[in-house]
Amino acid sequence: MTLTEARAELKARQARMAAYEHAMGLIYYDGATGAPKGTADNRAQSLAVLSEESYKLATGDETVELLEYLDANKDELDESERRQVYLLLKDVRSMRKIPMDEFVAYQRLLAEADAVWHEAKEKSDFPLFEPLLKQIFDTNIRFAGYIEPSKKPYDYWLGEYEDGLTMETCDKFFAALRERLVPLIERAVAAPPVDESVINGCFPTAKQEELSVWLMKTMGLDLDHVGLATTEHPFTTSLGSHFDERITTHYHEEDFSMSMFSVIHEGGHALYDTGSADELAYTVLDGGVSMGVHESQSRFYENILGRSRAFCALAFPKLVELFPQLGKYTAEDFYRAVNRVRPSLIRTEADEVTYCLHVMIRYELERRVMAGELDVHDLPGEWNRLYKEYLGVDVPDDRNGVLQDSHWSGGSIGYFPSYALGSAYGAQFLAKMRETVDVDACLSRGDFAPINEWNRENIWKYGSLYAPDKLLERVLGAPFDPKYYLDYLEAKVRDVYGV
Repeated sequence: MTLTEARAELKARQARMAAYEHAMGLIYYDGATGAPKGTADNRAQSLAVLSEESYKLATGDETVELLEYLDANKDELDESERRQVYLLLKDVRSMRKIPMDEFVAYQRLLAEADAVWHEAKEKSDFPLFEPLLKQIFDTNIRFAGYIEPSKKPYDYWLGEYEDGLTMETCDKFFAALRERLVPLIERAVAAPPVDESVINGCFPTAKQEELSVWLMKTMGLDLDHVGLATTEHPFTTSLGSHFDERITTHYHEEDFSMSMFSVIHEGGHALYDTGSADELAYTVLDGGVSMGVHESQSRFYENILGRSRAFCALAFPKLVELFPQLGKYTAEDFYRAVNRVRPSLIRTEADEVTYCLHVMIRYELERRVMAGELDVHDLPGEWNRLYKEYLGVDVPDDRNGVLQDSHWSGGSIGYFPSYALGSAYGAQFLAKMRETVDVDACLSRGDFAPINEWNRENIWKYGSLYAPDKLLERVLGAPFDPKYYLDYLEAKVRDVYGV
C-alpha cells in the first residue's frame, strides 16, 4: 500500500465508522424521543448487532495495520491527518483491550438501562433501576482496569470526557468554587427574595413550541440541519456528522422558562457541532473536542447570553406575544426572575450560582462508587444527605433525587464535572470575546452573527483538531482560571440582589 492509498483508506474507513454511528445514534434517539415503550428489546438487539460490526471495523487487523503504517509515516501527513491517526490509534488500543463479547453486552445493557431508567423515574422506583446501574458501574470499573490498569478507574473515565482531567484536578477546582460560592449563596438567600411570578402560571405547550423555534432561529441555528424533539431529559446528539444535529427539550406548562433555557442550552451544543469545518465531516475530528469545551458552549449560550439583561429585553416582547398574561410585567422583572438564586432539587432547573453544587454532589458520589467506598444500593440515601448538607433541601422521592439525570443510564460516568468546567471556561471565553465583540449590543439588536462568528473562528471550526488544553491556550492566550467565572457570578448576584 502506498501512502496515497493509505490516506484514502483512512478517509473511507472513517466514513464507514460514521455510518454505523449514524445508525446507532438514530436508534438511541428514537428510543429517547418517540419510540413505543415496548420496543426496548428490539432496539437492544439491533444495537448489539451494529455495535459488534462497528467494533470489528474499528479494531480489526486491517484497521490497526493501516493506522500503524500511517503513524510510522506521520511526518508526511498533514496536521489533521496526524490528529486523526493519533485519536483512532488511541481508541483502537483501548477497545482491543476490551473483549468483544463484553463490549457488545455493554451496548445491550445500556439500551435496556435507558428504558428501565425512564420507567423507574416515572414510578420514582430506584430499586427497579438499581441492578442495571450496578452493572453499569461495575462494567466501567472493569473496562478501566482493562485499558489503563495503572490508573484509578475514575481518573481514567474523567480523562475520557476531558482529556487530562483527574480527581486531583477536580478536587482543586471544586475547592476553589466552594470557597467563594458558599458565602455568595448565603448572601443571596439572606437578601429579600426575587419575585418569580412572571415565569409561573399556565403556558400552553403549543405556544412554547413556537417559542422554541423563535429561539433556535434567533441563535442562528440552521433548522435545515438541526431538529427538535421532546424527551424526559433534554440532550443533543450528532447523527453521523455535523450535518445532522438533533436537540430535545421537555415542556412544563407551569413554567415556560425551563424549556426556554433548555432549548438555548442544547442549541449551544448544536451550534458547536454544526460549526465544525466541513472538511472534518465523517472523520473522528468532526464535532466538539471534549465535554468540558462542549459544555462551555451550551452554558455560554444558556446563561451568559440567555440570562443577560440584554437578551431578556430582546426576548420579552416575544414572550408577551405568545403569553399575553405577561403583559403586566416588564423585561426587568423577567431578567430578575431567571437570575434568582434559590437552592433547589433539580440540576437542570438550578440557577447559575447554585448549579455547581449539584455537580459537586454527583462528582462525590461517582468518585466513591468507583473507588468501592459506596454501594450503588446506598446512592439514594447519600444523594438525599448531600442535598440537605450542600443545598439545604429535602429530597421527597427518587424521581426528584437520584433518578433525575439520564447520564448514568447511558454509562456517562465521569461526565458531570464537565458541566462545572464548561461554565468556568465560558466566562473566560466571554472576557476574551469582549476584546473584539460588543456582546451586549449584539444581543440588544438580536444579532448573534458576530458572537457566533467569533466562536466559529476560535473554537467551532477546529472540531477535535486540538486537545482541550491546546485549544484553550490558542483561544485565551493565558492559562485557564476559574476566577473569571467566580467574578462573573459575584457580579450577577450584586446586580440582582445588591449584595
